[in-house]
Amino acid sequence: MTEPAAHREVVPLDTTGQLLARITAQLGTQLSHVSPNGARRPMTPHPHPPRAPSRSDPAAPPTLVAVAHGSRDPDALRTVTALLERVRELRPGLDVRLGHIELNEPLLTGTLADLDPGETVLVPLLLGRGHHVKNDLPEAAATAPHLRTRIAAPLGPHPLLVEALYARLTEAGWRTSDSAHRGSGIVLAAAGSRDPQSAVDTRRTAALLGERLGGVPVVPAYASAAAPTVRDALRALSARGRHRTAVASYFTAPGRFASQCAAAAPWIASAPLGAHPALARLVLHRYDQALATRSPVPRRQLASA
Repeated sequence: MTEPAAHREVVPLDTTGQLLARITAQLGTQLSHVSPNGARRPMTPHPHPPRAPSRSDPAAPPTLVAVAHGSRDPDALRTVTALLERVRELRPGLDVRLGHIELNEPLLTGTLADLDPGETVLVPLLLGRGHHVKNDLPEAAATAPHLRTRIAAPLGPHPLLVEALYARLTEAGWRTSDSAHRGSGIVLAAAGSRDPQSAVDTRRTAALLGERLGGVPVVPAYASAAAPTVRDALRALSARGRHRTAVASYFTAPGRFASQCAAAAPWIASAPLGAHPALARLVLHRYDQALATRSPVPRRQLASA
């Protein structure tokens, strides 16, 4: 019996360089219809695209509600929408919705209120543990007692994120020879959080990216709420003789913080992760992981969150 694709793509957090290389090979095979820079190749549209099953159907899978932060940058909504289009392409028939924590419509609470009674999985399009994941998502779920809600882990850290980061750096101008250059360094620019677990997650991603790059120093830095800043991290690398430094944008979508960090780059700065195919796969991995390992949050617990 063929194993479902959702189970084949489960990858543990505690990985090695060998595992990262294997994931690269898998991406090349499974995503052959995607060009190296992450753009979709032209495809003939299906005349009758499949519809998501009705939530009233007992066989229908739980709705996936992707939770974005929200931004005043109009490109942010377009980027997140494109990412969810990729998710739907990878899992036809899955009901995929979008909700924002703030700044953009639809807000998460509105998305949840519009759903019919049933089971739902919230997948945060956030890159580490922090206030939004720990507080805002349970509070939003508490406003929808008609739903049995599971909350997935944030996207990071994970090797698939590292593959997306590597691809975006390559698009920006990073070459294999740069990894061997003694003066090379990377600043991993993240939003920042006062939650210490968020910094732990970002440092883990920085370590994985450094391994993927063959040992290039990767220093995490933050746009707000945590230290060091991107400029401070660049100065620290320069003091170590690393003058050929790039900024890797550790953001899901464009926004003020992403632009601010990119502007500090003395050489190249990568684009946000956006609708990269690896990110779409990771969204589904977190969804499947939540279904396999997490029970719906009890309503009484949501009410006290």
